Amino acid sequence: MAYWQQLLTICSLVFFAGFVDSIAGGGGIISLPAYLIAGLPPTAALGTNKFSSTIGLSVASWRFLKRGKAHLRAAVTAAVTALIGSAAGAELIMLLDRFDERYFSYILIASLPLLAVFILFNKRIGNDAPNRDLRGARMYVLSALAGLVIGAYDGFFGPGAGTFLIIVFNAVVGLDVLTASGTAKIVNFASNISALITFAISGSVIVALAAPAAVFSIAGNILGTRLAFKNGARIIRPAFIAVLTMLLVKIVYDTFLS
Repeated sequence: MAYWQQLLTICSLVFFAGFVDSIAGGGGIISLPAYLIAGLPPTAALGTNKFSSTIGLSVASWRFLKRGKAHLRAAVTAAVTALIGSAAGAELIMLLDRFDERYFSYILIASLPLLAVFILFNKRIGNDAPNRDLRGARMYVLSALAGLVIGAYDGFFGPGAGTFLIIVFNAVVGLDVLTASGTAKIVNFASNISALITFAISGSVIVALAAPAAVFSIAGNILGTRLAFKNGARIIRPAFIAVLTMLLVKIVYDTFLS
C-alpha cells in the first residue's frame, strides 16, 4: 500500500476513533485495526497507534479538566494503581506463555451482552446526577481498586479498558457521567504514556504516520468532547452500547474468524 493510501486509511479511521474515545472510550477498537489494515506489522501498529491515541487523549483530558469535568483526586489515585496493575498484567501474560488468549475472549463474549443489558436497565449508568460526597476514604479505595483491576486487565488483555473505567467511575465510584468520562481519560492517558515510552525506546513508532494521525486524533477528540459537553448522558449511554457492540464483534471475529 502506497504512503498516501496508508495515510488516508489511518487518518480517517483515527479521526473516528478519537471521536468515539472522547465520548465513551474504546477508540482503540477502531484505531488499532486501521494501522493493521494499512499494512503495518503488529508491533509497529501498536506503537504508532499508542502515539496518536495518547496525543488525542491528552487533548481530551485537558478539555475535560478545563471544564471542571474530572475528579482530580480520584484520577490521580486510579492512575497510580493503574500503572501498577498494568505492569503486573503485562508481566503475568508474559509468564503464562502457554496461556491461550481465546479463553479470555470467551469470557468477554459471554459477559459483554450482560454488561450491555446492565447499562440499559441500570439508571445509575450514564446519569447526570451530581457527584456523591467523595471526600473520604471510600473515594480513594474505590478509585484505587478501579485503577488496579482495570489497569491489570489493560496490561493483560486490553480492549475496552477506557469504557470500563468510565462505567466504574460513574456507577461504582459515584461520579456524574461527564466527570466519570474526564476522570477516565486522565487515568487512560497516564497508563498510555508508560506504554508509549516502551514502544518508542524499542523503535516501534513510525513517526511519518503517527504525527499526521495524531492531528486527526486531536480533531476527533475535540469534536467528540464538544458533543459530550452539549448532550451529556443522552449521547454517552447509547455510545456505551455502540462501543460494547463493536468490541463484541471484534472479539468474536478475532477468536473464530481470523
